[in-house]
Amino acid sequence: MKSRKVHIGCCLALLGCLTVGQAFPVAPVSRIEIGTTTKREVRETFGAPWRTGLEDGQETWTWGHYRYALLGTTRTRDLVVRFDERDVVVSYSFNSSFPEDRPR
Repeated sequence: MKSRKVHIGCCLALLGCLTVGQAFPVAPVSRIEIGTTTKREVRETFGAPWRTGLEDGQETWTWGHYRYALLGTTRTRDLVVRFDERDVVVSYSFNSSFPEDRPR
């Protein structure tokens, strides 16, 4: 019976936290320049995007790092970059609930 309780406890611990996506560097986000930064520069800085798609006809790349917690605080961070037909950044957004990412 003791073995079964340990097994159940381990399963609950594993279910208590789930990470989706992958960590990406946050500091360089402020260096993205609309109309100047290229797709190549974005890839070199942040790596391959976690997800790609189209938004209003513009190519969109997304990086995401999501840590879900059953108990405790869920933390999420994402960067979405949109490119024009010349492969130049036309807009981007960065959102985070990680305390270390708060503007100072």
